[in-house]
Amino acid sequence: MTLSSRDAGPGCVAEPGCITCGDVAVAMTVSAVVGVDALCRDDQGREEQVATELVGPVTPGDSVLVHAGVAIERLATGAAEPAAARRG
Repeated sequence: MTLSSRDAGPGCVAEPGCITCGDVAVAMTVSAVVGVDALCRDDQGREEQVATELVGPVTPGDSVLVHAGVAIERLATGAAEPAAARRG
């Protein structure tokens, strides 16, 4: 049996996040390389160890898009800066 979007009901809204888990991807900056992973920081100063196998080797200062603890894309330099800093 498959469900269509109309069968899901009003409480089932996956936007704006991952359709599978409801999580969102976050722009982060690499602070340090830890083996094959990286310690990354978001624009609020929170740090997380991130798997980088999908994007290849990273170096401190690189910006990556992180979803569920995995870097899924490289971002242009400075893309992980706070929005207010980019507007300045």
